[in-house]
Amino acid sequence: MAQAKRRVAYYYDAEIGNYHYGTSHPMKPHRVRMTHNLVVNYGLYKQVEVYRSKPASAQQMMRFHSDDYIDFLRIVTPDNVHDFVRQLQRFNVGEDCPVFDGLFEYCQIYTAGSIGGAARLNRKESDIVINWSGGLHHAKKSEASGFCYVNDCVLAILELLKKHQRVVYIDIDIHHGDGVEEAFYTTDRVMTVSFHKFGEYFPGTGDVKDSGHGAGTNHSVNFPLRDGMNDEAYRTCFRPVMAKVMEHFQPEAVLLQCGADSLSGDRLGCFNMSVKGHADCVEYMKGFNVPLLVLGGGGYTLRNVSRCWTYETSVLLGTPVPNELPVNDYYPYYGPDFTLCIPPSNMENLNTTEYLEGKKVQLFEQLRKVSPTSVQIQTGQPGTAQTPRDDEEMGDGGEEEGKEPDPDARETEAELDARVDATTELYDGEKDQDTGAQ
Repeated sequence: MAQAKRRVAYYYDAEIGNYHYGTSHPMKPHRVRMTHNLVVNYGLYKQVEVYRSKPASAQQMMRFHSDDYIDFLRIVTPDNVHDFVRQLQRFNVGEDCPVFDGLFEYCQIYTAGSIGGAARLNRKESDIVINWSGGLHHAKKSEASGFCYVNDCVLAILELLKKHQRVVYIDIDIHHGDGVEEAFYTTDRVMTVSFHKFGEYFPGTGDVKDSGHGAGTNHSVNFPLRDGMNDEAYRTCFRPVMAKVMEHFQPEAVLLQCGADSLSGDRLGCFNMSVKGHADCVEYMKGFNVPLLVLGGGGYTLRNVSRCWTYETSVLLGTPVPNELPVNDYYPYYGPDFTLCIPPSNMENLNTTEYLEGKKVQLFEQLRKVSPTSVQIQTGQPGTAQTPRDDEEMGDGGEEEGKEPDPDARETEAELDARVDATTELYDGEKDQDTGAQ
């Protein structure tokens, strides 16, 4: 039986593609602009409510991150970086997480989409929310890590916890979702589930034995994988484990981090998944009909990242799209085949059936001990996120950086969107003023 159409909101800010980690750095925010251009040219843009959030304030970021760390991100620039040698080391800012022009504004933009998307789910204004610029899952309370500065995943979960007793975080990035796991390691209101490459691979965490602490015991679920993971093997792991998670934990909201570095041919990856295999996880989680926030994450072969996230947008909309790519601003990048879906390579899969079955048995036993509860998040634990207050709202704080951006200035830089009817694109909050929502 066909599923009913879901109300899908889509967060995009054309400024995101202007930020640049550095010429030789593998992280390229421009991939989000390439994704958006495909979404527009496939016509998917017309089927979603499009929003650009007001930049997240420092106060919103401080709901998880330490004050001194956020203050540092606000003031450090390439011009004054030599004045902060001690802080650079303290906050792990340097080679992997460089200081670049507009660093704090970049964090404000990608974080705002995730927090704003969570707030829309809280207000029941959308069933699914997409923010491909988000998903920066490695950042810690007082530390940048793995190309991530502000952990928008944690901040979005804190927002969801205001209205939902239990939230599940799912991570299909090739790297372990360590920052999110650490933030919620001692609570039973959040279950973190990560499928990742393990063994001499960044960040080096995520053993199957790492399962939570205190009230959070058994609420951190880790599936360590080996090189060459393919679609079929991934499906035999992801679907059964997530079925058990949904059965035993019974979350009221889902956050799905869709890092595309698990695709075949990724610049930094070592898996062998196709776009359709990656998207199968999205399709499966959509089928539970639970409020769903979908974020980006890793992904370092740009043309494949944009293919993947465009296809997953179509999956979330329930709208099939042709494999032949439409003409778009980056069409030459997709040669020589100019198709949406990429085939996997002939890479050997080192994940044997015996190995995967053994890990599933361990995780099923762990999940058998889980029952849905509503215990408050434990406070006072290092690196642990704090329980949000229900009266904390999106856009509070009143700080200067939280002011609404000039829409005219932004539109002139978004020429790629010129063909789209601008009346369908709102700052999150404009529609709320009409309805009386906060």
